[in-house]
Amino acid sequence: MKFWKNILFLLWLYLFILMLEITLRYIPITSDASFLAIKQNEVINIPFYLSIFYVHVYSSIFVLFFGIFQFLKINNRFTLKIHKLFGKLYFYMVILFAAPSGIFIGFYANGEVNTKIAFIILGTLWLFFTVMGVIKVKNKNILLHRKYMLRSYALATSALTLRVWKVIIVYFFYLPPMDVYQIIAWLGFVPNLIFIELYITKKT
Repeated sequence: MKFWKNILFLLWLYLFILMLEITLRYIPITSDASFLAIKQNEVINIPFYLSIFYVHVYSSIFVLFFGIFQFLKINNRFTLKIHKLFGKLYFYMVILFAAPSGIFIGFYANGEVNTKIAFIILGTLWLFFTVMGVIKVKNKNILLHRKYMLRSYALATSALTLRVWKVIIVYFFYLPPMDVYQIIAWLGFVPNLIFIELYITKKT
């Protein structure tokens, strides 16, 4: 089990570095950086779209970073303090910035209605699981707290897995870009949830 945990961490680290590289493309703030080049209609016509988009981009990378510390084994006061500190930072980043901004830009996602629905569901579940995780720990229910936060972080990592699925689909299938986008909108988070539910069930 420890071997596979190490493999998963190394995979996370590799994908996190790639995600950080993508995030750095949005510094300094411009209206046509990277992905925004194909979102000019929204940038021009939707009030606050650009600001909320950047809130999502910048907050998401911190969410991924803070969240990984929640997997530290708590065996002394120091690791407990780290867990609580980064847990609070993760919580506030998600509920105040990353999830609400993700839901907002989900309404303007490229593709058909099913793409918009996918991103809105993702953001809503992410918000729900995170809030429930904190409610459970406040109620001293550590087991349910852990389950909800595992679900929350599984959705946070959809930013990583979405891009992995994109590479796989583009490499093996010759589909129009918009079709690929509509598929990965769901593949980015649904398999994550299935995987984490199987893990929770096994642990239980």
